[in-house]
Amino acid sequence: MTTATTNPTDGSSTGGLHWTPRLWGTLIVLCAAMFLDALDTSMVGVALPSIGSELHLSTSALQWVVSGYVLGYGGLLLLGGRAADLLGRRRVFLAALAVFAAASLFGGLVDDGGLLIAARFLKGVAAAFTAPAGLSIITTTFAEGPARNRALSIYTTCGASGFSLGLVLSGLLTSVGWRWTFLMPVPVALLALAFAVRILPRPADDRAKGGYDVLGAITGTAAVLLLVFTVTEAQGAGWAGLRTLGSLAVVAALAAAFLVTESRAAHPLVRLGIFRNGSAARANLIAFTIFGSYTGFQFIVTLYLQRLLGWSALEMALGLLPAGALVALSATRMGAIVDRFGTGRLLPIGVLALVLGYTVFLRLDEHSSYPELMLPSMILLGIGFALAFPSVNIAATDGVADEEQGLASGLVNTAFQVGSAIVLAAVTAVITAGSGGGESPAAQLDGYRPALLLVTAVALVGFVVAAVGAVLDRRKTATTVSVPDYDYPSVDLDNRRGEVLTKS
Repeated sequence: MTTATTNPTDGSSTGGLHWTPRLWGTLIVLCAAMFLDALDTSMVGVALPSIGSELHLSTSALQWVVSGYVLGYGGLLLLGGRAADLLGRRRVFLAALAVFAAASLFGGLVDDGGLLIAARFLKGVAAAFTAPAGLSIITTTFAEGPARNRALSIYTTCGASGFSLGLVLSGLLTSVGWRWTFLMPVPVALLALAFAVRILPRPADDRAKGGYDVLGAITGTAAVLLLVFTVTEAQGAGWAGLRTLGSLAVVAALAAAFLVTESRAAHPLVRLGIFRNGSAARANLIAFTIFGSYTGFQFIVTLYLQRLLGWSALEMALGLLPAGALVALSATRMGAIVDRFGTGRLLPIGVLALVLGYTVFLRLDEHSSYPELMLPSMILLGIGFALAFPSVNIAATDGVADEEQGLASGLVNTAFQVGSAIVLAAVTAVITAGSGGGESPAAQLDGYRPALLLVTAVALVGFVVAAVGAVLDRRKTATTVSVPDYDYPSVDLDNRRGEVLTKS
């Protein structure tokens, strides 16, 4: 087995798969933070009815308990990624993790709905800095190739596990009390912070060179924040309403200003040339589709099981367990699988498994049995996420320079969160329109089925993009010819031709 070479100044791995205890400790700390970030995205869902009852929140206010986190997370990821590059990845990660722990404690103790939403937003902002900082620490600590693939596979699978197991843990904790869904992350975050201070590598200077793109930060962050806010509120304001259309027009204007700024800035927040990397560009689009489709699917399943079939929170948690368990159990093996088959092959297979999982669930009715409907769907979704989630993160950061790893990490995480917000808003609108506001089983199914078709269509777009990428990668590999670097002597062709003619 190859042995990793370790940099004595920062503990970073320069290659190989035999890691030191310090490297394993670094990875475990970063995985813990990623697990918490993903967990918080999904864990509050099951607790919403209990929160609404105790704090007397309306349905629209309850939506913001979820949306507040997504707004802070998705809206500030680009800024978080660039801050990690410019201020130092270790410094940003530690500060943001401390804020995350404090906001979790605050959210678990408040008795006011507005303060709870503010705590959720603050947690989302903290996650927007820990996620790209943590991912860029990995990509700059572990050498590109097998070592980085293994580390990224474990790291991203922990994130997928956190998201998948969020509903499971939420069901268990809500049965005790909804506040535990907020308080449970506090000791985990504090423990991770204590170890991070001692274990995370201390490079002499891990900050990228360059200045600050203030105008780009303002226009880019404002565009993403307003986009997430608009699609979240569109259900209440109406997709064709004046407020929604006006907000989308402002989003377009801000996005245009951002692109103009980035093309002219000396030190841009987002170097637009990064999108010339075809693999990274496709990975961001695939990230949008797989996370968006799964968030929409999870929302449909929650309503279907609790409202139509009458399942308890605990029963639903156990029903969703197979998908999360498959993702979690695959964590240690995904690096070797990626090394053997490559992301180009695994991504289409993983996204196709998601498409098939959603397609199986289209058979839902008032009397669907768990073994017939839920179990095969959960198994397919578990396989799909286990293959696609690590692969898409690896593809999004491969070939990117160290000084832009925070940017690449922020971009792919932004794609995850914006996809989640947009698809979820669209799914909610489809359910409402399909059911016509009716509460009968038939009316509910009339809302769920077209929403599932939408989710399946979004995932299918991701599959097409992944399949096209696999074909392009294969053609690129086939047309690449390796020529030995021989030192041929120079020849004066004109003189040689004269010698040949004279001898003739």
